[in-house]
Amino acid sequence: MLDELAIDLAWIGLKLTGKARTARLPVGYGADPLSGAAAVLIPAFHESQVIGATIAHMLACWPQRELTVYVGCYRNDPATLAAAMAAAASDPRIRLVTLAAAGPTTKADCLNRLYRALAADETRAGRRFASVVLHDAEDMVHPCALQAIDTALMLRDFVQLPVRPEQQRHSRWIAGHYSDEFAETHAKGLVVRAALGGALPAAGVGCGFSRAALGDLAARRAAEGEAGPFAPECLTEDYELGLVMSNEGRGSAFVRLRDDAGALVATRSYFPNRLDAAVRQKTRWVHGIAFQGWDRMGWSLHPVDIWMALRDRRGPLTALVLAAAYFLLALDAVLLVLHAMGKVDVLPLSQPLRVMLLASFAGFVWHAASRIVFTTHEYGWREGALSVLRIPVANVIAIMAGRRALTSYFRSLRDGVVIWDKTAHDAHPATASPVRPTVALQPVRR
Repeated sequence: MLDELAIDLAWIGLKLTGKARTARLPVGYGADPLSGAAAVLIPAFHESQVIGATIAHMLACWPQRELTVYVGCYRNDPATLAAAMAAAASDPRIRLVTLAAAGPTTKADCLNRLYRALAADETRAGRRFASVVLHDAEDMVHPCALQAIDTALMLRDFVQLPVRPEQQRHSRWIAGHYSDEFAETHAKGLVVRAALGGALPAAGVGCGFSRAALGDLAARRAAEGEAGPFAPECLTEDYELGLVMSNEGRGSAFVRLRDDAGALVATRSYFPNRLDAAVRQKTRWVHGIAFQGWDRMGWSLHPVDIWMALRDRRGPLTALVLAAAYFLLALDAVLLVLHAMGKVDVLPLSQPLRVMLLASFAGFVWHAASRIVFTTHEYGWREGALSVLRIPVANVIAIMAGRRALTSYFRSLRDGVVIWDKTAHDAHPATASPVRPTVALQPVRR
């Protein structure tokens, strides 16, 4: 509670001083030429239902000729490769790369293969890309995003844009809880983290890296016998890459903008809408960030980074505390019934316990109010009201994911094998409710 309160107070201070203001972009922003060539890396496995929409929407939103999109497919997944080929048509900005290994390997392994293809293209063309942007196969990009990343990378080596989960009418509870969490985290948590000078994690989507910094990292990893800048043994290679880039060179930036119509410049996508899929996804996050992050990255000596690492890695502890809390809540309900039947006596509460209970309840009310504010601001008052009711849903998913992550972690220690337990996608937001482009899209000459 105190941890969250400290973040809230820091954010309020930033708002009062105008340091947390979300800038508004001018009309027409996003269609200008880039400062240098940009490469987008998209790993894909069993994504035949969404990869076509992702490619088509990206090519329409980003008309710049300096763009090259690398899509990584696997030889045992011809459906995804065929869908990507159909969407690419004759656009010269698409580069399809087939991995020799049968999929899925790991997301980082696929990204490393795309990176090697990028480097080979640079050698053949005699020119180097200025930036590298990461996206997933199910993403819907914003028309202004590429220009914003390109501009920010003139000053920083790593840039992260917000992520905005899209609403799904048939999954108000499971998919909806992602909207609540990202609306709050990417409007408050990361804003405070960046303002305090803490290392920023990469979300793996809507994030850009300077080509020079990524090349330096790849060279260091090559000296250690690795095949690229991404760690194939890590489940959350994007999170780790962001922290590494934040602490090197020109550092990092979290860029929060709105277009001329007021829409957030963010990566939109459908998140898991079933309980089992949500648990699997969050298991991967907890395993990679909490357990592997501790093992692989240790602890920084910077006070802010220590604080943020504790926040990032508290998933297993949160799951344990929540499980105990719900168990005690159920136990109390049983005891109340037994007391009404005259079977047990109610134990008196000590004064310290009364104070802690009152403080905890006040903290919950504050937390619920904060969630309502941020969800309402991004999704409207109806979703804001539902966000409070979705808190138990998020808690149950956290409990299940924490237990599963612990089991997965011990299994990886025993077997030494990391599996890309990826999320399946069967719908794309661009085909359901496309966002109105804020720039006049011009066709690319072929």
